[in-house]
Amino acid sequence: MAVDDLGTDVDVSDTVGRVVSIVPSLTEAVAATAPGLLVGVTDWCTHPGDLDAARIRGTKNPDVDAIVALRPDLVVANQEENRVPDLDALRAAGVAVYVTDIRTLDDAFGSLARMLAACRLGRPAWLDEAEAAWAAVPVPSRRRRAVIPIWRKPWMAVGSDTFTGALLARLGVDNVLGDDPERYPKFDPAALPAHDLAVLPDEPYLFTADDGPEAFPGVPSALVSGRLLTWYGPSLTEAARTLPAALHTP
Repeated sequence: MAVDDLGTDVDVSDTVGRVVSIVPSLTEAVAATAPGLLVGVTDWCTHPGDLDAARIRGTKNPDVDAIVALRPDLVVANQEENRVPDLDALRAAGVAVYVTDIRTLDDAFGSLARMLAACRLGRPAWLDEAEAAWAAVPVPSRRRRAVIPIWRKPWMAVGSDTFTGALLARLGVDNVLGDDPERYPKFDPAALPAHDLAVLPDEPYLFTADDGPEAFPGVPSALVSGRLLTWYGPSLTEAARTLPAALHTP
């Protein structure tokens, strides 16, 4: 038995040999810890590059029947990424489902360790490395105020209570839409609060030097990896080492 981040008891056997992940970040975390344990992943699971597992569609529309047919000992999911009806359907089919809830860096370190323990895995070296890398990030000498778009047509951005917002705050970048009641609100670029930076990731929308910065005239834009900005897992180490310079150089 395990207890997931939502406080739900999950009936996990003492030995776990088949895992399905319906979250790219969790896929990378499991694959980096125990290669070969994953038997099913989403179409959006791009890391590691040599991942060899059945594809079961996306995070919002997983193929429940295909997952059940894979006979997983455990499905790992996330409160934000995955839909309750899909998770309930898996449970109704007798599948053990473990749900993570990650909204801060501290959440990430603790949640990943618990999720891996539910997979009957020990704490991996990469998790210690990631935690150490973030502990070594110096306190920023100045803070910036940024808008963090995630889509256009319509424009949408990071709002309140998100992992991305917490990560950026740790790096000295405050989200100007961080008090919005929605986690991912629509917005008008011409009606934003005062800001001195636009953080433009390459996913889920692929912002580029020619597609995005022109909407925020008068402020610099930082084009960054969406994976480093939004994923929690082995990529956290690279994020700690590369994002500070990328965000404060523009």
